[in-house]
Amino acid sequence: MRKLLFAVAAFACVGATAPLPKSAAPPKRIVSLNLCADQYLLALADPGQITALTRFARDPDMSAGARAATHMPMTRGSAEDVIALEPDLIVAAPGRRNGTRAAIAKQHYPTLDLSPAESYDAIIGQIRDVAAAVGHRERGEAMIRRMNAELAALPRVRSGRVAAYYQRRGYMTGTGTLIDDLMQRVGLINLAGKLGKPALSQLSIEQLVAAHPDYLIVESATERVRDQGTEMLHHPALRDIPRIRLPQAWTVCGGPAYVEAARSLAEQVVAAQQTPTRAR
Repeated sequence: MRKLLFAVAAFACVGATAPLPKSAAPPKRIVSLNLCADQYLLALADPGQITALTRFARDPDMSAGARAATHMPMTRGSAEDVIALEPDLIVAAPGRRNGTRAAIAKQHYPTLDLSPAESYDAIIGQIRDVAAAVGHRERGEAMIRRMNAELAALPRVRSGRVAAYYQRRGYMTGTGTLIDDLMQRVGLINLAGKLGKPALSQLSIEQLVAAHPDYLIVESATERVRDQGTEMLHHPALRDIPRIRLPQAWTVCGGPAYVEAARSLAEQVVAAQQTPTRAR
């Protein structure tokens, strides 16, 4: 459930702080307090501009930029840590203040807050925001052109097929989410939307089987049974539903990894459509 916990934690980060300065000078000491911001910074900022990323940045299960972050400095995100780093830009997530975050806010550091990006359009907006904040607008525009071209070249999928993004303990991801946006991108119908479920809901194995989805989209890490939550994903009743596997690190955040997730999703669906399946 790390993905669910991260989604909640993201809203508990820094509250409103000082606005970004209009100075033409790029920041030289950028501190990230947002896992999603880590990935934008790794792609758009010069390495020498990054003073610290979050403690999740090197975790390959959570961060799509884990390899690039291997030798990057990290921060625990405490007020003491951040103040000691003397940042000239903090990239964080909007949310409520607590004692630690309020202490950071009182320093009036220039701050860019990034809300969770639940669509490709939102990702494009954030690329532009981050690129401008770090002084590399042209780098952001080049990334957008590249992403657009790669998405335009995705393999074609037969439309009308229904998929369920099914997670540990039977959680299913609904509409208005990044996963839903990815499904639409490749021509899949989200089972959660078809059933009128909210953005996050629970569906029993019996209910899922009765709904007859064409595919299950699951996190790659659930291929191994690690606990009761992952064990249910290996129930015999689900055995004949073709599976599409995506690394959690590609979908926990909107960001540059969107293209990798979309490409893998499309390629796996095409492969599944070309493979005969047993009648269910």
